[in-house]
Amino acid sequence: MPADSPSTARTSLSAPLPKPGSQSALREQNQQRVIAALMSGGPQTQAELSRQTGLSTATVSNIVKVMAATGIVSTAPTTSSGRRALSVILNDNGQVAAGIDIGRRHLRVVLASPNYRVLQEASVALPLGHSAVDGLTAASDLLDSLLDNGGIRRRALLGAGIGIPGPIDRRTGTVVQGAILPEWVGINIHETFSERLRVPVFIDNDANLGALAQVTWGPHSAVENLMFMKVGSGIGAGLVLNGSLYYGNVGVTGELGHTTINEQGVICRCGNRGCLETVASTSTMIELLSRGSNETVDTQRIIDWVLAGDTAALRVIDDAGVAIGRALAHMANLINPETIVIGGPLTSLGEILLEPVRRGLARHAVPIIGDTTSVCMSSLGDRAEALGAAAVVLAQQGLAPALASSA
Repeated sequence: MPADSPSTARTSLSAPLPKPGSQSALREQNQQRVIAALMSGGPQTQAELSRQTGLSTATVSNIVKVMAATGIVSTAPTTSSGRRALSVILNDNGQVAAGIDIGRRHLRVVLASPNYRVLQEASVALPLGHSAVDGLTAASDLLDSLLDNGGIRRRALLGAGIGIPGPIDRRTGTVVQGAILPEWVGINIHETFSERLRVPVFIDNDANLGALAQVTWGPHSAVENLMFMKVGSGIGAGLVLNGSLYYGNVGVTGELGHTTINEQGVICRCGNRGCLETVASTSTMIELLSRGSNETVDTQRIIDWVLAGDTAALRVIDDAGVAIGRALAHMANLINPETIVIGGPLTSLGEILLEPVRRGLARHAVPIIGDTTSVCMSSLGDRAEALGAAAVVLAQQGLAPALASSA
């Protein structure tokens, strides 16, 4: 499914229904619940909106008719579970959300409308070891450039979601030890970016945002328990449990890259020995395949070698895949996910990487869990984290003020 044709998310709307007042007030409250569901989950059928909001299907149908007549939403025929249905799409009203993905060597920014359509997108390379100030400056400049290219006024920007490749203490908004960007440790990302971008800012770990993207922009909207593993310079996982992102106690979850795979292995950047990242990260792959090579080795070169059938590159990928599967098995035994999605820069390898991952999972998981857990590649490629960042903004920002101003 392409990223600008999202499927439905099942974001939980746990707030209780308002106490009945006047009929007009109740209709307005119910309409805002439908709008909130569309903001957080993208286009949905009326039946799905009924399940999310707790409203009856008849009530949702009436609300949709009114909103369609006033231009708040559009509708289109679709199918759901093999049956004809009506997809409800929130019109964008000129507003946009920014999704910013900052990696060890890259920066990607997307601009998306409230109806989950990508309006502008660009990526640039970042120098290895860049500081928070350098990353912020590059992100701000690229965001301004995309707004200019799209003819979008800055006041139309609802906010910016920002993904960072490392654990973030949600109590303080700071990057903590163990991040793939050690230069960012201790920096209050929320304050730093808010001051520069001058819009509401939402910070999260990039793997969490990748997981969110799978259930908003990707094809996994019906999955209640999903794990997204990003395999890149670092390795981390985002968890969707019972339909919601899981953050644990202080927000540091899914650090599968620091699962011990080999107790006699090399020292990891976290200080432990033999972590998964020392075996299966793209940085490790580059180091292994650079030995004895006169060529400059990067991730794309490894992909090219693998697809061309290079024996050494295939062995590195196979070893990495089995190790990843082993780590996934430990997590799967604990949370029993329905689906595991692999993301990051190696997604173009498809089954070449998935086969050893599945082999490692089957070897180390409880048999029934190994047999019933689906493992697949992300359909969003290296866009997932930025798209998830934009989805955070859309989920957090209501449309009521915009609708009022557009009247």
